[in-house]
Formats: sequence, structure tokens, C-alpha cells
Amino acid sequence: MSAVLQTKGLCKTYIVNKRQNNVLKNIDLTIDEGEMVAVMGPSGSGKSTLLYCVSGMDRVTSGEVVFDGKETSSLSENELAQMRLDEMGFIFQQMYMMKNLSVLDNIILPAVKSKKNHESRKETEERGRKLMHRLGIDDVGRNDINEVSGGQLQRACICRSMINSPKMIFADEPTGALNRSSSDEVMNELISLNRDGTTIMCVTHDMKVAARCSRVIYIVDGGIKGENKLGSFDGTEAELRKRERNMSNWLMEMGW
Repeated sequence: MSAVLQTKGLCKTYIVNKRQNNVLKNIDLTIDEGEMVAVMGPSGSGKSTLLYCVSGMDRVTSGEVVFDGKETSSLSENELAQMRLDEMGFIFQQMYMMKNLSVLDNIILPAVKSKKNHESRKETEERGRKLMHRLGIDDVGRNDINEVSGGQLQRACICRSMINSPKMIFADEPTGALNRSSSDEVMNELISLNRDGTTIMCVTHDMKVAARCSRVIYIVDGGIKGENKLGSFDGTEAELRKRERNMSNWLMEMGW
């Protein structure tokens, strides 16, 4: 199995009021094709900063980030932006969407902007509708974004993240703004995408979310303290309860 993402000695430092803040310290991480990896840790540990650095949203201070065979520090800002658009998908806790566009138009916007997309507008819209049908929201395509529920909107964000068939999806607290029922629905969709071969990196505070992932990385003070290899999730309630017990014990060992 080949690596989609690899970091070597990744460090990220911010200067705040002339003081140096070392947020990430010598992170060595490999995520293989088809994995679903959760990143956990206490608030301020560097979880989201790691996601931003490995996805090219933020520049690293030192070290290497290799995504799909490309060392990202050598890329220009325009090249990084094009990589994020064409090869990566993003899902955030806050469901950022254009208020002046319908749900469907928001979903297909990355494809419309992508240079690798040579489809007609009609063909792109059809792909968007197929993704919406898959995620059970095909009846809200023409709605404004303020006319749908939070769960529906987050599933629309998943559709948008998939519209350019990315190599990898980066999710930062994708269920953080949802109730438990909507959270479970969103996680079931992410698991389904992962089973179809999509690689996913998910930052989360939620043990129930992490328990559905194949591997969990625990970060403390900007460094990796440990990892828990859970393996693939079969989707059953019995297996989920077993994995949650495993996670609970492991997180206690980590000092959660």
C-alpha cells in the first residue's frame, strides 16, 4: 500500500509578541492510501495546525511534507491552491458555503473552478446530483443554504469535498456542530467513502468519531505521544461498542 501523505521532522513555529511558540515539533507521520486516520489530543495540542500544514493551507517552519509524491514546500502559493482544489477535499466544523448560491451550486463550485474538469456544466451538475443522491440529500439541491438542516448542510459539504475525486479528504471536527443523530449520519457517510477507497484524515475531540477510524494518532504539546491501530470498522453496533471501550481505555493511558 502506497503512502498518500508523509511528513518528516515537521515543525511549525509562530512568533507572538516576540515570543516563539513551537506548535508542532518533529512530526513524522505516514498515511497510506485507503486509511481513515483520526487525530486527537487536548485543546491547543496542535491537531488543527497539523491538518493545515499537511494540506498546504499553512506553511511549515521546517521539515518535509510529501503529498501524492510532491514535496509541498517547493510549490508556489498558486500551485498549492491548485493542488488543494484538484487533489484534496475539505470538511470543517463550520460549514462554509456561499450564501448567494444554492446547495447544488455550492457543491459543484470546486469542479467549475478546476482546470482539470473538462465537462459541460450539465455534466458537472449531474455528478453533483449523483453525490447528493448517494448522501440522501437530492431533494434540497435548489434550496438556499439557510433552508436546510445542519446535518443536511454537512452532508452537502461532504459532496463538495468529493466533487473533484480527491486523493484525500481532510476533516477538521466535521461533527462538532451537529447533534448525535446528525453526527452519526455524517460519520456513516465518511466511512462509506473510505470503504470505497477515499483516504481520510479527521481531527476530532469525539471518541465516538475516532472509534470508527482505522487508526488514531494522539498529539500532546505538538508531538505524537501514541497511536492506536483499530483496523477497519465493520459497521455493527457490537463492534462499535468494543472499539469505544478500546478507545476509552487507550485515551486514559494517554492522559485524556
